[in-house]
Amino acid sequence: MHSTRLKTEDSSSLSEKYILTRQRTMELCEPLEPEDFVPQPVEEVSPARWNIAHTTWFFEELILKTYAGGYREFDPAFSFLFNSYYNTIGERIRRNKRGDLSRPTVRRIFEYRRHVDEHLLVLLEKHGDRPVLELTELGINHEQQHQELFLTDLKYTFAQNPIDPVYREDYALVDQTVDSAPGRTAIEGGVYHVGFDGKGFCFDNELARHKVYLDEFEIENSLVTNEEYMAFIDDGGYKDHRLWHSEGWDWVNQENVSAPLYWRQETDGSYSNFTLGGRRALNPAAPVCHISFYEASAFAEWKGQRLPTEFEWETASKHLEWGTRWEWTSSAYLPYPGFSIAEGAVGEYNGKFMINQMVLRGASCATPAGHSRATYRNFFHPHLRWQFTGIRLAA
Repeated sequence: MHSTRLKTEDSSSLSEKYILTRQRTMELCEPLEPEDFVPQPVEEVSPARWNIAHTTWFFEELILKTYAGGYREFDPAFSFLFNSYYNTIGERIRRNKRGDLSRPTVRRIFEYRRHVDEHLLVLLEKHGDRPVLELTELGINHEQQHQELFLTDLKYTFAQNPIDPVYREDYALVDQTVDSAPGRTAIEGGVYHVGFDGKGFCFDNELARHKVYLDEFEIENSLVTNEEYMAFIDDGGYKDHRLWHSEGWDWVNQENVSAPLYWRQETDGSYSNFTLGGRRALNPAAPVCHISFYEASAFAEWKGQRLPTEFEWETASKHLEWGTRWEWTSSAYLPYPGFSIAEGAVGEYNGKFMINQMVLRGASCATPAGHSRATYRNFFHPHLRWQFTGIRLAA
């Protein structure tokens, strides 16, 4: 991803934004003990330690090493340990091995963050060139993405623990209800513009803005709730192959899936839900969360409706209350007309992932403030559920 539409912004205001973003990451770390930073239960879920080191690596590797004359990297081994998927930069530890290492320690990684912060802020004070400003803006948005990943990854890790650990008592996130107007919003058929078109930052996958034709459609004003989803379960939704894509049906049976991630049916037949605030009784009125694309699509089929396309969602978004869940669409993650891959490492941020993934729109209860817009295109493989994903139906 890269900030092709970065607004003219002086280095002092960017420095302030950088400081606030980096402080927010440290605030997220405060409830944790050192042992919490290390585990990695599955490949897709990175240890908390790796998330906070990788975001620092981004600023060091892509900015300081190139633009800060005489800069000495904090630890040469970190280039290998905390590279995510940048082949342009070099070799890296295998993704599923990030949690296998006891060293470097969490304390050492905090020292790394302080070291890079000190040098990056000095560079911003001295160096107002556009490449430095653009890459810093990109790095800030990259860290905001990892702030959400920090929480989703941590929640998955904590959920593997039979004692149901509590991150913060006041941080359940998925319990809240959403006030939305009842019914549906009707959108007239016609030609619409989609994609980013404005001032400020955007990721390259939001470009280029272009026209699409949409037939008339209706979209639900509310997200699907836990209560509605329980009706799907009670009606045998996970046992009816007619509702599922072939791959989804294979996934349900191979993984023995019978409810959303983190739900547990108790002895009295009720459901509980694991949250970052610990295990709690399921709130029937809250939007369903941690749903795969396969489940969202099967639920839509059961309701006699469908998932909106990403273009329908974007066109209707100004009429909707959104931002509580990442909302699955029926759109494959593909490049827009006119999309081009940037030169260098930042060109690896998006383009090479435009296959076998589905687009989600909106934001979630874990998305940092200021890190959402109607043109934002999130994307995941259809079986994944550890993000704060939900369902909005169309017809």
